[in-house]
Amino acid sequence: MCLSVPSQVTELHDDASVTVNTLGVKRRVSAHLMTEPLAIGDFVLIHIGFVMNKIDEKEANLSLALYKEIVEKLALEEQA
Repeated sequence: MCLSVPSQVTELHDDASVTVNTLGVKRRVSAHLMTEPLAIGDFVLIHIGFVMNKIDEKEANLSLALYKEIVEKLALEEQA
């Protein structure tokens, strides 16, 4: 199973790549597979360095909250 964490587009580049912010980590990924244009502020899902699709902000925020909850629970289990 693959868990994709939503990332927010922070920069657009001329070579069909974008810079995204994923939980505070910025990285450059390819947008070559996207058929619709991306804009700064869009939320996207990435797989192996490629933007696979765009999601709305509400869905992104729900996913991020769930991901953070999972990380917190795993940290508590490690302490036990």
